[in-house]
Amino acid sequence: MLNIVLFGPPGAGKGTQSQKLIDTYRLIHLSTGDLLRSEIAAGTELGLRAKELMDKGLLVPDEVVIGMIDSKLKENKSAAGFIFDGFPRTVPQAKSLDTLLEQNNTAISGMIALEVNEEELTKRLLLRGQTSGRPDDQNEELVRKRVQEYNTKTAPVAGYYANQGKYNAINGIGEIEEIFTEICEIINSYAVQPKA
Repeated sequence: MLNIVLFGPPGAGKGTQSQKLIDTYRLIHLSTGDLLRSEIAAGTELGLRAKELMDKGLLVPDEVVIGMIDSKLKENKSAAGFIFDGFPRTVPQAKSLDTLLEQNNTAISGMIALEVNEEELTKRLLLRGQTSGRPDDQNEELVRKRVQEYNTKTAPVAGYYANQGKYNAINGIGEIEEIFTEICEIINSYAVQPKA
């Protein structure tokens, strides 16, 4: 099973690249942002709690996110693999994910990090906010806070996977196709070929 952690700050291009990887490798996309937004849209208790935190630019508690991921793994036992997008965001989450995957007889194949500087991220997110209707992308102060939160809490996760020999970083600024080709080269080095 091919399990990829697609990593990078908000606005790095994870969603765009995830879709291309899903089509090429027949993976299931596990975006914690999408899972949370669907809970919010459904007006569930979990969604309301998550919305309150997200509106402040804060992260949702680990046990909530791990629970959602566990459900998705169990729903898709015959999958070719998963792309984890926006998760894990902390070292404890990475450890919990490793444990969860082990319980499901699989593991993370590798982490691919899209690196984009803060000014470019801010520009991209504010632009996305104009077209997506996402309120968290429309306020520059909130956008910068999210990037700061990422840098403080999430960046150490790269070290966690680097210690396992599973970390790969690429420049997230450039042509979408060129970035995608570079990602595929890394994935193919995991000895997994695209599904025909």
